[in-house]
Amino acid sequence: MRYDKRTTGGTTLALLHTDGAEPDSVRARAEALLADHGAVLIRGLGIGGPEEFHATVAHFGDSLIDSYRGGNTPRKTVSDGVFTSTEYPAAYDISLHNEMSYAASWPGRLFFCCLDAPDTGGATPVCDGEAILADLAPDVRERFASGVVYRQHLHGGFGLGKSWQDTFETDDRAVVEEFLKESEAEFAWTDEGGLRVSQHRPGIRRNPRTGRDAWFNQADQWHPSNLPQEEAETLLSLIDDVNDLPHWVTYGDGTPIPDEDLAQVRKAMEHNKHAEPWQAGDIMIVHNMSVLHGRQAFTGTRKVVVSMT
Repeated sequence: MRYDKRTTGGTTLALLHTDGAEPDSVRARAEALLADHGAVLIRGLGIGGPEEFHATVAHFGDSLIDSYRGGNTPRKTVSDGVFTSTEYPAAYDISLHNEMSYAASWPGRLFFCCLDAPDTGGATPVCDGEAILADLAPDVRERFASGVVYRQHLHGGFGLGKSWQDTFETDDRAVVEEFLKESEAEFAWTDEGGLRVSQHRPGIRRNPRTGRDAWFNQADQWHPSNLPQEEAETLLSLIDDVNDLPHWVTYGDGTPIPDEDLAQVRKAMEHNKHAEPWQAGDIMIVHNMSVLHGRQAFTGTRKVVVSMT
């Protein structure tokens, strides 16, 4: 086995070439590289389908998450514990984020597998959360240290964005309420059959892999400025109150987050992200609290599946 370090800014992705090594040796080496860098791409396993991918992830010994309940992005279940990556138009990037950092609990590790590589683009870029934090001005870091409030307006079957039924994978209000109470979220049903949810979460958390503070929130992704300009303008023209947006975010005290603060966050992400082109059969493991991930726009077909543990 051999590996290369692919570094951009403060982010390092370990590229591990298996060269026919035994699975136990690959796992041990991948675990060590993940501990060092927070992200490792394994090349040479020859994964050809979801079943092989599932078996490979299970070999790492962690329990697979079999539900995406409460997730804010569209994805489909391929098989037990295996999901499609976010289904979003190929012409657009998906911005960098820590998976489900808006929730009360989140995956510890993400396993991505490329079953069909695109013609161009389509990489899953990664970015170190500590590097992002280091690049922010002290006043911006301080504002995010106060936390963020994620707000959702989920319709009951017709409207903008996802319905609460799709979001929570049920049409039983009691199940939704139990989930939200356990998540320490505030919520209220609307007269139109929709649901409003508010979740106050930290913007910065201690990274258990390193013991240092890291960026861990999705404020930029939940803000209208994350959308292409034309889409954002169209969306805002359809509502009278920002709280009626499918997703909205503020600082912890309810103060709106200025576009300027988010522009600085995105600049830090751009400076530190690394995008390694996929090859069919590749697996990438990401330590979710250490490293953000996203998706580049692409052409051609692209099939990347994900498991969360």
